[in-house]
Amino acid sequence: MPAQVNREFLSLPPVLTLQSQQPQHISATLASAHRGARLFHRHCRGNGMNDFSKAAVEAARNPSDPRSRYAAGVMKYREMGYWQPDYIPKDTDVIALFRITPQAGVEPEEAAAAVAGESSTATWTVVWTDRLTACDMYRAKAYRCEPVPNSRADEPQYFAYIAYELDLFEEGSVANLTASIIGNVFGFKPLKALRLEDMRIPVAYLKTFQGPPTGIVVERERLDKYGRPLLGATVKPKLGLSGKNYGRVVYEGLKGGLDFLKDDENINSQAFMHWRDRYLFAMEAVNRAQAETGEVKGHYLNVTAGTMEDIYERAEFAKELGSCIVMIDLVIGWTAIQSMSKWARKNDMILHLHRAGHGTYTRQRNHGISFRVIAKWLRMAGVDHAHAGTAVGKLEGDPLSVQGYYNVLREARNEVDLSRGIFFDQPWAGLRKVMPVASGGIHAGQMHQLLDLFGDDAILQFGGGTIGHPQGIQAGATANRVALEAMVKARNEGRDIANEGPDILEAAARSCTPLKQALDTWRDVTFNYASTDTPDFAVTATASA
Repeated sequence: MPAQVNREFLSLPPVLTLQSQQPQHISATLASAHRGARLFHRHCRGNGMNDFSKAAVEAARNPSDPRSRYAAGVMKYREMGYWQPDYIPKDTDVIALFRITPQAGVEPEEAAAAVAGESSTATWTVVWTDRLTACDMYRAKAYRCEPVPNSRADEPQYFAYIAYELDLFEEGSVANLTASIIGNVFGFKPLKALRLEDMRIPVAYLKTFQGPPTGIVVERERLDKYGRPLLGATVKPKLGLSGKNYGRVVYEGLKGGLDFLKDDENINSQAFMHWRDRYLFAMEAVNRAQAETGEVKGHYLNVTAGTMEDIYERAEFAKELGSCIVMIDLVIGWTAIQSMSKWARKNDMILHLHRAGHGTYTRQRNHGISFRVIAKWLRMAGVDHAHAGTAVGKLEGDPLSVQGYYNVLREARNEVDLSRGIFFDQPWAGLRKVMPVASGGIHAGQMHQLLDLFGDDAILQFGGGTIGHPQGIQAGATANRVALEAMVKARNEGRDIANEGPDILEAAARSCTPLKQALDTWRDVTFNYASTDTPDFAVTATASA
């Protein structure tokens, strides 16, 4: 490098942060950065280098000059500072655990660094505007990378731990959090597959979120129902009923002993049943059933619509009719979910969420997002109920993994539990608890399994297992209520319901014809398929205890 160019290049100002500059100095700093680029380009040409990348890689490997970090051209992410194996995460860091599957020839540490870079401050090349930021602070840091136990030798997978500075995220915005963590990195070519397995959300960030508008404790007080799971059912068929017939289904189910009935995810406002008609007939059924049984009842009125204006209109109408609960679908998006959570808290309403669409990105164990992460985001966004799997029903769900989802939704603090897929201690900073919902292919013959797996703070929803009863809807509801109360009584007496459950149900069925018919119809119906999403962890003395 000629002496004059060398002196000019090395005399450039050090890295400055925008916070430390006055507005009149910013343009001067930008001009200085551009001047540095021109000088460095001249240096490259003078030394026979036809592109910046050669110089960049050579400079990046020269730790003696800290400014070599800013050499123009394509560099490896680990050489740009996104791989820091000595980094110790701070209490205020957001930590993400990714399962990465690198392309052949891509080192795992480089893949981890690439995920860190592309989900925070990096692009595919060094940019001179890095000089205008505190990039050493703002860049995400991949600090740990280890093989996934039992992954295939021909397609190895790795767990990559990445820490993010809290200032990278907008306060109280799940949409902004997800835009960074899962924004575009999942389509990155050097990775065959990428999955977000778990996250540690710092208390400082949790405190910026509202959380559930009602919570489990207040909901039980409002319903005056304690010591057992809540019982519900989804109206079937999902589509095609008239408003009047829909109301009949709601009434029969509530009269038979259910606490709630609900709309399904895709019943909104179609040609065969306008949403206003459904609301009117459903609430008439709720009021009649409450008067006749003396119990607080409800129906989850789905307010999902094409615009937020329509959602608010439907929610307001549900409130005017006296409903205590409204329902939304996951597909409306995080901003809409948080908006409805604010509305529900302001209007003293319970907010039920159906996880419609989640299987498109939660089911495959090598790519997408684990539902335990979705569960954390839902608790932060603020819903009171969330579908979280059944383990024994028709939908995907490893029993231990599903228990982990339930724990994320309803514990005050999650301890590390690798067998259930929980990789981090997660205090919930006082955010209210979410009631998990078990729904999809369950029936009275599985009551002992459901109660044993999930305990009292859950909602058990039997759609086909109520409405498909040979004696009708009311009989189906009665069968489920009797089965539940018999199982709760046996558990409270100290019996082993997991093993004695079938005998307990048979004994209860001797004095309940609807339960006997339910058992005769569905006793042998199971969905015993291998799970596609089981936790991967190395068995240790702690993990196996």
